[in-house]
Amino acid sequence: MKTPVLETERLILRPVTMDDAPSLQKHFNNWNIIRRIGVNAPWPYPEDGAESFLKMQQEFIRDGKVFLWTINLKDAPNEAIGLIEFRFREEMDDNRGFWLSEDHWGHGYMSEAVEATQDWIFFELGKDKVIAKNAFDNVASRRVKEKTGARHIGQDVGKYHEGEKVQDIWEITAESWRAYRNG
Repeated sequence: MKTPVLETERLILRPVTMDDAPSLQKHFNNWNIIRRIGVNAPWPYPEDGAESFLKMQQEFIRDGKVFLWTINLKDAPNEAIGLIEFRFREEMDDNRGFWLSEDHWGHGYMSEAVEATQDWIFFELGKDKVIAKNAFDNVASRRVKEKTGARHIGQDVGKYHEGEKVQDIWEITAESWRAYRNG
């Protein structure tokens, strides 16, 4: 199944393309974002970092193992201000990751994007469960999970640019998501 275009009240979530590399590069090349992502995102961020990441993802997207959306404001539909990714690869121990341009933090955009994409992941794609993680000290990421129906199931340790950190582990099941969406 291909990654669809999704719309919310304020956002357009569309499948990522190589044309998105310049705006993703501009917004992601920010220590305040990268330090929260983990060591898989290099720092300093290379000049071709976004392009390299997108090229690396193409095979997984084609094989239906990764669903990757750009986050775009409806009033600026050609400017990708973030990404939301669902990974269904056996070698991954979590399924969802996201980031948003620092200029757009604090407006509820990520919660809005998570709700729309999780609707598709559970109701259209038919996945049973999603696992998500965040560094314990990443309060904003934790709040998105709390606001979007995730259940805290434990902790482990992850590698970040600032060293090893305790990570929260969250679970969202199709059943819990259905209950959450039905109020």
